[in-house]
Amino acid sequence: MITAAADGSSLANPGPAGWAWYIDDDHWDCGGWPHGTNNMGELMAVLDLLNSTAGMDEELLILCDSQYVINSLTTWLPGWKRRGWKKGDGKPVLNADLMKQLDRALQGRRVRFEWVKGHAGHPLNEAADERARAAATAHREVLDLGLEIGCGMLAHGASVSSAIRASRHAMRDLGMAEYHTDVTGNMIIVSVRGKPDGEPLTAMRVVPVGHQDFELITMLQQVASEARGKSIPDSRARIEAILGRQGRWGGLDVSLGFGAVSSAAALMFGARWIVGLLALIVAWSIHRTQVW
Repeated sequence: MITAAADGSSLANPGPAGWAWYIDDDHWDCGGWPHGTNNMGELMAVLDLLNSTAGMDEELLILCDSQYVINSLTTWLPGWKRRGWKKGDGKPVLNADLMKQLDRALQGRRVRFEWVKGHAGHPLNEAADERARAAATAHREVLDLGLEIGCGMLAHGASVSSAIRASRHAMRDLGMAEYHTDVTGNMIIVSVRGKPDGEPLTAMRVVPVGHQDFELITMLQQVASEARGKSIPDSRARIEAILGRQGRWGGLDVSLGFGAVSSAAALMFGARWIVGLLALIVAWSIHRTQVW
């Protein structure tokens, strides 16, 4: 019998999200999205575990700290299918796409689920949780790095084009499928997308005014150009050393929201500052805007 733990994580729920499954130090996997929920992460962890063990004959015991996942896959799923993926109250099933994939992946498999209490010291659960949180954090930290590099360069007198190039370069090399940086007036707007069809994660920051310091600008450009070969914590430490201050990692930046409103807000910022400000207010009203 194969025993594995599956877990998900979302830093703001919804927000940058991750998933992971863990059997032992040689057999585990994780991933994530710039925007997702904790339940999405929990479900994706089980789905990827099922797909990764599809060719094995052993029974699979999946340890979950989510009653939602266990109840969905062992109790509620047959009724949802009979009702055309609707709940008892007639509303659509949440995360239906993942549920349908899980339903297919479970067919013909010997799978049991067991609930374990999260954050209670269970070694497999703790290992999965650590990896899921790391995957979620990575997406937010890529956004943070893009902001710190671009904002730091602008604050020390770099040209707008140089700051934009360096910010985009770092985000590209840290694994984002899509990445965008724009500057208008005294604001910098950064957006990342973990996969081409995923939801974007967007944030803005007011750029402080400073005088030109060519040496610091060059050093920040070097951090951006070397992002591919360095870890995120290493890049963060180098930026802090260059700027001589603690970085604003997930601290005071404002998320504009996601999807169409976020994209429209970013475009409007590029067109006119006052229109962009109005777009920010609209995004703030429509979405649960987060101050990180």
